[in-house]
Amino acid sequence: MLKLSLLLLLFSRPASSVLLGWVESPGYPNGYKSPDDLNWTRCAPKGHTLSIRLVHLDLEDSRDCENDGVKVFSDGNLISVLCGKKEFEELQSSVNPQLVSASGGCLSLFFYSDFSNTKRHTGFRGFYTVQDYDECEDDADSGCTQFCHNFIGGYKCSCRHGYHLDANKRTCTVSCSEDLSGRNEGNVSSPSWPGPYAENANCQHTLSVEAHLQLELHFTGVFDVEQSTDGQCIDALRVETPSRTLGPFCGHSPPPSPFLTHSHHVKIRFTSDGYGTNKGFSLRFQTRDKVCPTEATAHSTLSPHKPEYQQGDKATVTCDLGFVANSLISMLTQYETTCQSTGVWAPLYPCNPVDCGSPDVPKDAVLQLVDSENAHTEYKDRVQFNCSSDYYTLEGDDTYTCSADGEWVSDNGRTEMPKCTPVCGMTKGSAALGKILGGVNARLGEIPWHLLIKVPKRGGATLIGDRWAVTAAHVVEGVGETSLVLYGGLVDGRTAEAQSRPPSVTAMHSERIIIHPGYSQNIPDNQRTTYDNDIALIRFRSRVDFGPNLRPACLPARNSDLMESEQGTVSGWGLTEVRSDRNRLVTSHMQKYADIGVFSRAECENTPSNPAKKRMSYTHNMFCAGKEGKDSCQQDSGGPFTTPVLSARGGPYSLMGIVSWGPPCGERKYKGYYTKVKNYVDWIKETINKVETSQG
Repeated sequence: MLKLSLLLLLFSRPASSVLLGWVESPGYPNGYKSPDDLNWTRCAPKGHTLSIRLVHLDLEDSRDCENDGVKVFSDGNLISVLCGKKEFEELQSSVNPQLVSASGGCLSLFFYSDFSNTKRHTGFRGFYTVQDYDECEDDADSGCTQFCHNFIGGYKCSCRHGYHLDANKRTCTVSCSEDLSGRNEGNVSSPSWPGPYAENANCQHTLSVEAHLQLELHFTGVFDVEQSTDGQCIDALRVETPSRTLGPFCGHSPPPSPFLTHSHHVKIRFTSDGYGTNKGFSLRFQTRDKVCPTEATAHSTLSPHKPEYQQGDKATVTCDLGFVANSLISMLTQYETTCQSTGVWAPLYPCNPVDCGSPDVPKDAVLQLVDSENAHTEYKDRVQFNCSSDYYTLEGDDTYTCSADGEWVSDNGRTEMPKCTPVCGMTKGSAALGKILGGVNARLGEIPWHLLIKVPKRGGATLIGDRWAVTAAHVVEGVGETSLVLYGGLVDGRTAEAQSRPPSVTAMHSERIIIHPGYSQNIPDNQRTTYDNDIALIRFRSRVDFGPNLRPACLPARNSDLMESEQGTVSGWGLTEVRSDRNRLVTSHMQKYADIGVFSRAECENTPSNPAKKRMSYTHNMFCAGKEGKDSCQQDSGGPFTTPVLSARGGPYSLMGIVSWGPPCGERKYKGYYTKVKNYVDWIKETINKVETSQG
């Protein structure tokens, strides 16, 4: 047990405790086995380096030493890969100089061999040693600004006569700070004046006198403080008061004399770098009664203007255009102030830039600051609005500037914020131009505003905004405001309620249904004689995301009108062709559309009768349209009639009509009646605006 403990102790000694020795391949010099390997690591103490001096190298040679080789690492970084046979002189001249660790670092050696040896190779042998690292000679970053002294395991810095080491123990500086408080006059100069000032100087002279006095500086003799060729101060003189810092001053032109500090407490600070032979400065300080400065605060003017203001003088402070003073009671652009015996103005309110605050960012807009590195909203700052996606367009001006009045004003002088409105009436375009009943199947994205209603009554609606749709009043009559579900982004109606709906399908749940007040409700279908004002608005619970398959239609212009024979497109999932096996119309699973023409007023006034044999009335809020073999039909109600006809041009398309009423498809001669949407544009916009305003 004792022997085992002793062995464990020996093997646990740190590698860095061994200062010299041999490292060699297994079996050296009789040759290494194939395969074989060796891992070896040693570390140098602090302030020392570790080196390996190879005296013999005989390994199998291969491309990139991939068969047998020696890899040497310094602190984990590969510094050498060796193989083949090298003579002693080559090892000494080109290999060994690389095999040195950093100060206090480690060297690792990895030897490896494979099965491919065809003859015996003796291997390698090297001698490793730890030696002191000369920081003064080899380390450019020792930091000593004057003298460097190396010793085993470290180094130290020292300074010339008249200098002392700074707290960092590297920089040599001079003792040039002095407290001259209580003196009403005296002299201050750069260290070693009138000779060149010391390098790495950090001088501070403190002057302090009675509160009713101010210190006045008079520069005398040469002023010579190092300055770069581009006018920047390399060395610098600064005059610091409790309220501000004056300077830095450098070059060959001194500050103006007399230099009024307007303060009874001043610090004169002088700093220099480690180079240069400039002479510096000399000044004399004295005191005088305090006077108030000719500028009460930045970004303002004083009136009446005087070269000097004495105790008791009154003046008016006027803030510059676009700046305002906060008096804690109100915002002022002008106020009266009095020069005090202490040389300050009172009252004194700083003039700060007018802040317009964050502008009201329109819905679906992105705000970007222009010509401003920081997120400021102050006088002359500019902002720019962009809509967040290509499915919206900006209405109004896009760039606004914070004005002196505290308002955001556009480049055209407007204060109203812009709006992002949906891009309406655009589609992917259509290639199928077949001439619902007698129609052709729509492709996904061809009629992206048409929404499908499946229950409680099958019908359609038209998307006109990201929270609004319009339909026929009779489709949603008696339906609970929050019970309606509309589906968009589809052409196959069976996918609306499928367990795994396609990603393009969007379900929209109603939050509110607003039926036009002029529509007569609660009248049985067999007794109804008019569908006047057959229009309703639906507001969704949440906004929908527009995409290529879900986009709004445009509302028509108020002065637009349909001409006789004008063509439009009607679409829907309603009853369609006759099934020969059943001899009746069937509901279409696929969205269909057809191009039909508008009939004359005389044709439209020739209306059919209701089931009670009473003629249905025709009003100026309607139009009728159809075409032989093509028409809207039952269950298409609420769907859109748009112009121009669907084509490859892709829009824009306007919602001119809403499928409203007509005789049964089997009885009518391809003539259906539509709500004339242009008569309701004002009602639609006013109703939406009223609801949105009340919702905040």
